[in-house]
Amino acid sequence: MRILSWNVWSHGTARPGHVGRLVAALQPDFVLLQEATAVMDTLPQLTGGYYRRVVAPGRNNGPAVWSPQPFGSEEIILPPGRRLDFPVAVFRRIALRAALVVRRDGFEIANVHLDHGQFCNRRQLRYLLTEFPALNVIMGDYNAFGPVCLPDFRDVGPRRATHRMYGLVPLRIDRCLVRGLTATGARALAYGPSDHRPVCVDLTGP
Repeated sequence: MRILSWNVWSHGTARPGHVGRLVAALQPDFVLLQEATAVMDTLPQLTGGYYRRVVAPGRNNGPAVWSPQPFGSEEIILPPGRRLDFPVAVFRRIALRAALVVRRDGFEIANVHLDHGQFCNRRQLRYLLTEFPALNVIMGDYNAFGPVCLPDFRDVGPRRATHRMYGLVPLRIDRCLVRGLTATGARALAYGPSDHRPVCVDLTGP
């Protein structure tokens, strides 16, 4: 199974044609997009296949998934970026974020774009696993600067910078954590019309 993940940056100039060229070159089984706006909804007209995009309340973008084969999917709204029993000064409230969980052939894959706060994004991951305990892959933009440790999961994404913060500072924040699968290849592709690199991971079963 080959999965391609790319934060296409809602303020940038990435278009369906850019994604379509990656599909043609890499032949992925799934494409996971983050910060996809309505402009990406014409992707199936270029590539065929099946597609779904969702947005969270108060946003104009969200996660999208494309695949050449049919898939089941379910949207989940991740919890806000603060605990209700702490003051706002400790855990800031942010706009809600959506994740998209896709299913095919007994596997579950979560496409995520997590909060910037290091406590918040880890809390969102724990919530995601509570709601979907059978997840095999959690991939996307983690916005996490340090290691992300989840029970039984391994980080198999590429070990190079995947994002240029403010166009200058290189960071590795696009991750792929897997459980019950083995990675046979992982690479971060060249930057395109986004401040994130596309990330491609090849996975095989146990």
